[in-house]
Amino acid sequence: MTSLPASARPRALAHWLFVVASLIVLMVVIGGVTRLTESGLSITEWKPFTGAVPPLTEAAWQAEFARYRQIGQYQHLNRGMSLAEFKNIFFWEYLHRLLGRVIGLAFALPLLWFAVRRAIPRGYGWRLVALLALGGLQGALGWWMVKSGLNKTSTAVDHFWLAAHLLTALFTLGGIIWTACDLLALRRSSLARPARLTGFGIGVLAVLAVQLFYGALVAGLRAGMVTDQWPLMNGRFFPGATQQGESLSHALFSDPAIVHFIHRWWAWVAVAALVLLARKVRAASRPASIAIHSAFGTQILLGIATVMAGVPIWLAALHQLIGALVVIATVWGVHVLGRRA
Repeated sequence: MTSLPASARPRALAHWLFVVASLIVLMVVIGGVTRLTESGLSITEWKPFTGAVPPLTEAAWQAEFARYRQIGQYQHLNRGMSLAEFKNIFFWEYLHRLLGRVIGLAFALPLLWFAVRRAIPRGYGWRLVALLALGGLQGALGWWMVKSGLNKTSTAVDHFWLAAHLLTALFTLGGIIWTACDLLALRRSSLARPARLTGFGIGVLAVLAVQLFYGALVAGLRAGMVTDQWPLMNGRFFPGATQQGESLSHALFSDPAIVHFIHRWWAWVAVAALVLLARKVRAASRPASIAIHSAFGTQILLGIATVMAGVPIWLAALHQLIGALVVIATVWGVHVLGRRA
């Protein structure tokens, strides 16, 4: 049971968390564009503080470009790139990292202010600190992801590191939404208790996590380019492995065609789970039910359109945006399911 002292401000805390969640959704979209434009390796160093300032002189730009020309992506993929072209990909990676710093400040500074003002209800301080720590882990994972591609042979980051980076962001997003919903319930009644995770809710989140994981692998492997057909893949229902003689684990997690196949058909398992969730929460919260249906319905259509259009950047980025909204709607529904009297 949480205690609500007179100085507590659960409504203000919830609104602050929703602002941070909006920034994370924007971060996910920009991260997707960064991957789609092959921009993630354009900044070869991690400078948490001084890196907030971009190159300001011609000499600084030339030095940054010289470091990029030492890695495999330039040598095997972008050899002959001009400085102007380098600046274009540098922009997306810089924007992605800059927004990460903004999110860190947008979380840490208000958290400190709320703590000093004793506005955080008892029982929520540890949770907010844990979410801040997850944000720090997210930044570290982002650098390890980039570092996986900074060598003479790679042309992109490792797809497993990319999956870890994206899933941590979405997990943090879900935790923020859940906490904000708890705080709003506390605002309505000082006797409100935090929602609990039900067995069914855990099952739905697990099914969605698998879909998100394979979506990240599709992005990392550029597996969306395997085919522009739906429901068939290059004239066949099951495409078969594109890389022969590899292990089963390689086929399941590293073969572009198989990963694409799993992602497109596991989506329907996720749809079934989300339909059941929406039906279960409809009586308690019709808006949550509508949000779940709207989010996954839009996401399915966007996924199909993205493949059939040949993965244009704007459509793929929109697909990633709605994916983040699916996470928010699902967490909202599972929270409704776990509310306690």
